[in-house]
Amino acid sequence: MAGLRAGGALAVDSAMSRVLGRSEDDPQSEFARREAQRFAEELGRLKGTYVKIGQMLALFGEHFLPPVLVEALRNLSDATEPLHWDALESFVRGSLGPVFDELEIDPEAIAAASLAQVHLAKVRHTGEWICIKVQYPGLAQMIDSDFDAVVKMLVLARWVKSGRDLDDWMQSLRTHLHNEIDYRREARLTVAMAERVSGHEMDGVRYHVPELYPRFCSTEVLAMEYIEGYSVVEEEVAALSQTRRNALGRAMLELFFCELYDWGMLQTDPNFGNYLLCLDDRRRKEAHDVLALLDFGSVLDCSDDFLYHLRHTIAASQRGDEAAIVDGLTGLGCLQPDASEEARRMFSDFCLHLLEPLRAPEKLPPEYLNDQGEYCWGRSRLMKRAGKQAAASAASRHFTTPSRDFALIARKLTGVFNFIAVLDAQFNACEMIEAHVAAWQEREQRGKKRR
Repeated sequence: MAGLRAGGALAVDSAMSRVLGRSEDDPQSEFARREAQRFAEELGRLKGTYVKIGQMLALFGEHFLPPVLVEALRNLSDATEPLHWDALESFVRGSLGPVFDELEIDPEAIAAASLAQVHLAKVRHTGEWICIKVQYPGLAQMIDSDFDAVVKMLVLARWVKSGRDLDDWMQSLRTHLHNEIDYRREARLTVAMAERVSGHEMDGVRYHVPELYPRFCSTEVLAMEYIEGYSVVEEEVAALSQTRRNALGRAMLELFFCELYDWGMLQTDPNFGNYLLCLDDRRRKEAHDVLALLDFGSVLDCSDDFLYHLRHTIAASQRGDEAAIVDGLTGLGCLQPDASEEARRMFSDFCLHLLEPLRAPEKLPPEYLNDQGEYCWGRSRLMKRAGKQAAASAASRHFTTPSRDFALIARKLTGVFNFIAVLDAQFNACEMIEAHVAAWQEREQRGKKRR
């Protein structure tokens, strides 16, 4: 299989490289689009880690890949055909050891993705149903070689140029991918997040992290509470009252603020599949709903320095202080200290644009407000507008490739805002963010006095 993958990849790379060499002057041409699609399809055929790597490149590649390739990679689906249980059973038995016989595992997977699949299992002595996430056999041993193959494909196809910036980014993505399959790490972070959200509530919406079952966990298996609920995109959620959808949107945004300002631990994969809405009686205008948080394989433990500059940038944006925004962005590595005035203006404008929903009500664009003066997240089409501005910034000669941590935060914020937009929520967020900023600044002042 390794020889087949490598031979197929090199054959495709060679053909693409030869032909792309004649079209480098027009990277947005129809030919380039076809070749980008062919490249993405090749990753899709290889499946497994290749699909996951392609998805990561789609998420972060806008910082160093041609737009046509990023667009093509976004079509890679994470859904895949699950492995037959016969191909997994001995692997799971070997991973769990003697406790394997304490479970009655349903051989039919309830979900499958590029790195793992999920099965229901009944604990024999209690009759309780749990779910187990099973990592595909040999994944940890294949990641580095598969990652190297994809990088080689990119270079040979002339989608990227070798260099220090590329090496740094690829190493960051490699580390990120290894974190996603480190189930011991994910188990620790799951427990840590459960402790943080315990008892926390926003507008009647509680947060819940599935209970972990350490007895049935290993380096390749995660066992946790089985939760039933709805995805944010389902019709049952869209049919909820405006009041309840507003509460769910505020709860999602409050979670982000708590992660950023209080906990310093952010779940950076806001894929809709990583959240479930456990709904009260759907006929009620007001209710007690639950936002369930499911996956902590992509958690970023931010450094104090990074958190300070990010918090500082958001606080400066709230004040409309361009100089302070530039200071924050420089600290985050998005601007060089000697950046031109044009670059400073460009990046501060983008920051202000992206954080539009957090402004004071009187500073919000009136065309996106309802009759009560509340921001309409769905109507605003903020992410589409911000995406166009980001593309223009990336094409500028002043553009500086941001750090992986900043890209992860941008990904998180985009996901949070999209989640709220899908709910078609209508509320203003200024008071929420101002409360967190004020509490943070007070803690900073107390810390300075102690020093």
